Amino acid sequence: MSLVAAPMAIVDVANAQLQQAAAAAAKKDEDGHEQQESSYDYGALMKGVRHLSDSGITRLPDRYVLPASDRPGVLAVSSSVAGSGRVKLPVVNLAGLRDPCQRAAVLATLDAACREYGFFQVVNHGFGSDVSGGMLDVAQRFFELPLAERARHMSADVRAPVRYGTSFNQAKDDVLCWRDFLKLVCQPLQAVLPYWPQQPADLRDVATRYATASHRLFMEVMEAALEALGIPTAGGVLGELAASSSHMMTVNCYPACPQPELTLGMPSHSDYGLFTFVLQDHVEGLQVMHDGRWLTIDPIPGSFVVNVGDHLEIYSNGRYKSALHRVHVNSTRPRISVASFHSLPAERVIGPAPELVDDEAGNPRRYMDTDFATFLAYLASADGKNKTFLQSRKLPAAAPPCL
Repeated sequence: MSLVAAPMAIVDVANAQLQQAAAAAAKKDEDGHEQQESSYDYGALMKGVRHLSDSGITRLPDRYVLPASDRPGVLAVSSSVAGSGRVKLPVVNLAGLRDPCQRAAVLATLDAACREYGFFQVVNHGFGSDVSGGMLDVAQRFFELPLAERARHMSADVRAPVRYGTSFNQAKDDVLCWRDFLKLVCQPLQAVLPYWPQQPADLRDVATRYATASHRLFMEVMEAALEALGIPTAGGVLGELAASSSHMMTVNCYPACPQPELTLGMPSHSDYGLFTFVLQDHVEGLQVMHDGRWLTIDPIPGSFVVNVGDHLEIYSNGRYKSALHRVHVNSTRPRISVASFHSLPAERVIGPAPELVDDEAGNPRRYMDTDFATFLAYLASADGKNKTFLQSRKLPAAAPPCL
């Protein structure tokens, strides 16, 4: 299917069907009995959390309250390391990566971070403050637009070049999460740009500069990751990415929440793609699962938080880890972030790199091939939580040889 907007009549009908089905489900409890949604009906909730926050609510609507076992608790504010549930991610210095005398050391840091955490931070990336700061500024101004203007971009079509929505998947989530988002497909840029929002008036220009710079950064980090894995960078996957790739940005708004200990901005998940680059304001909230604990990432001002996606775990045959992560919210400050998802074209089938598969050396193939159609089929049949898509791609461990 091409990345062009569906006729609005079709989108409106699809949206109506999804909202009617979800509204009906929202009115029933586990036993099928009708239930009340506090003082908020489904239609009000579908206007998003920015709308709820602006209305001055002091109690979280029931649809946002997680089961007790899934609640995040109160976000710690201590910056101490021991026992605080916080983490300072490994730092990849791109200035060192560009220095032949330091490149090997930086590659080792990158390799260790992708193996141990699946996350790292990038500094000295070359983004000017006008590019990164401009993107955060225009993102904030988009979510300050009147609801009617933002709602013009609501769509049920997951392939639409622009989608505005709330929660994680508002039509299917049993419990809604405290997030509004704007998703922008960025490739092919000139083809999708006419569908991007026209308000704020500078959004298209600012987001275009940012998307272009983000793609350049991805290509540099991807080349380094391939080199660290021992995979030739001439031609191959890097050549494919230079010729054609997939790139999507998700602009996130997490307003102040009246009861943040009861909900999440985004639930536990891993990303579908090769690398995700996250630009965020000064408000913390991103958490990573490491050694069975949820750790809040201490952001470095001006840096990007980068994480390994499912595609790279598959392509690396399990050497690099696509880690679970989630977003915590707070009661006093809104948070804005921009996540850039980069990978091969949607139609490209991805499997382990041949260079990393060697049965005789004890490195058997650990994953099945996958493509975007397989992923969409998974989304249609599961709730997307707890990394089950990636688990579904894993091959059974080979039995030990008979002696």
